[in-house]
Amino acid sequence: MLKITTPSRLHVTLIDMNASMGRVDGGIGLTLDEPVISLYAEKATDIQITGISEHIDRMRKSAAALLPEGEGIHINIDRDYPSHIGLGSGTQVALASGMAVNKLYDLGLNTHEIAVKVARGGTSGIGVAAFESGGFILDGGHKFSDKKAFLPSAASKLPPAPVLLRKDFPDWDMVIAIPDQKGASMKTEVNIFKKECPIPLHEVEELCHIILMQLLPALVEEDIMTFGSAINAIQEAGFKKREVALQPVCAKLMQVLRNGGAYGAGMSSFGPAVYAFGEDRDNLKSIAIDFLGEKGQVFITKARNKGARIRNI
Repeated sequence: MLKITTPSRLHVTLIDMNASMGRVDGGIGLTLDEPVISLYAEKATDIQITGISEHIDRMRKSAAALLPEGEGIHINIDRDYPSHIGLGSGTQVALASGMAVNKLYDLGLNTHEIAVKVARGGTSGIGVAAFESGGFILDGGHKFSDKKAFLPSAASKLPPAPVLLRKDFPDWDMVIAIPDQKGASMKTEVNIFKKECPIPLHEVEELCHIILMQLLPALVEEDIMTFGSAINAIQEAGFKKREVALQPVCAKLMQVLRNGGAYGAGMSSFGPAVYAFGEDRDNLKSIAIDFLGEKGQVFITKARNKGARIRNI
């Protein structure tokens, strides 16, 4: 029997949703130690997915995409977290079930090849890279001549974007606060891309300046205050500004956290997950709990600098 435990991820921002330089997408993100998708898998005569989870159908489809003809698999979902909250469960579920088939049947595929077969990573490569190696990730997007349109990952059939930078992240505490709502998905997400893109080139240039000359140097120097300032600036730049505008509760929560001492607060992907960095993690957690009341979830985690855990038991 095989056990696979995936990380989750923060998607900080898409970089270039203008495409005038010939590439589109690109992104930065961060792998989280919690929450996780955890499953047990073994060979079977057909496809059996068990456990109490909203991800059963996605796991079934992903496993079917890799199974040799006439073979089966039993996957029991032990732990999971919800979809469409900004933490990347869809990619982790698809890769975990695909990897289970790969390992049990000795298919010899790597993570990138599995991602292609289960159709993940067509816009952002962050979730695929998080599964593979963890850490802080910068990806280079896709050739616009290949993609031909501005589309979210769920609607794109391209392979995952190349990873330009993967770096261990400092041992900083992060407060994750998730309002009781959902981020954009499916047709709504596609329509947002169609409406908002291409965004003006000067906004992409501003975002690239923040990333190259503020965020990345602060990461290398482990300067949490400057890193936090860069995260704050990113919320008001490029495509991220448009994502945040769709989640006014998240925008208010980020500001409350900054007022309460967070060096930086951002929204992951289309939200609603909000993350914050600061010296007093317990105070920031209390502020988030007070803001959300009974309508949300708040916890503390750190970055994960390794990919999914895969072991025989």
